[in-house]
Amino acid sequence: MDAVRVSALRESLTGTGWLERTGSFAGALRSEVSRRASSGLLLVGTPRYEPWHLAAHLDDEAALCGMPALAPTLVRHTVPAGSPAHLAVGLRRLEAARRGATVLLVAPESAGAPLLERVQDARRGGATVLAVDTGDRELAALAHERLSVPDAEPEPFELVQHLVSAAAGTAGRPRSRFARLLDRLTGTPALRW
Repeated sequence: MDAVRVSALRESLTGTGWLERTGSFAGALRSEVSRRASSGLLLVGTPRYEPWHLAAHLDDEAALCGMPALAPTLVRHTVPAGSPAHLAVGLRRLEAARRGATVLLVAPESAGAPLLERVQDARRGGATVLAVDTGDRELAALAHERLSVPDAEPEPFELVQHLVSAAAGTAGRPRSRFARLLDRLTGTPALRW
């Protein structure tokens, strides 16, 4: 989704509360990854849902706003043989997360006990846990910050992820909308994903 579409989406959501909620969540995300002691952003989905789209958008926003710490490490439940290094990070990395790490769990469905146990281990180790989910009560108890999308339909859940990534990249950025749009239109696209 380009800057013009994000802007149009923001305008259409004015007054619904979603901009404020996603902005607040994105601010918490940005704050966590920009701390001096931050050791990175781990992005993980459920066994049936890998948040590729959000990973790509956060990577783009990290490049656009000059904040490399916003670029996530995608943690995967299954890593196929021969995967490139940036796509070969398995759940053991989540288990090893400690103080300074930020874990962002994206769960459009129930996260499930095995994943929640790993997230709980990361939290016990000192990692900050953020979640975008559809109302998972067990996940709510683990997350330091949470953005719940009550409608489990795929489209609203994906739109919220767009809003979060765009807001995370623009939160606290003093540049004009026009400057950001020019950067997006003339900059080199991230080819990592």
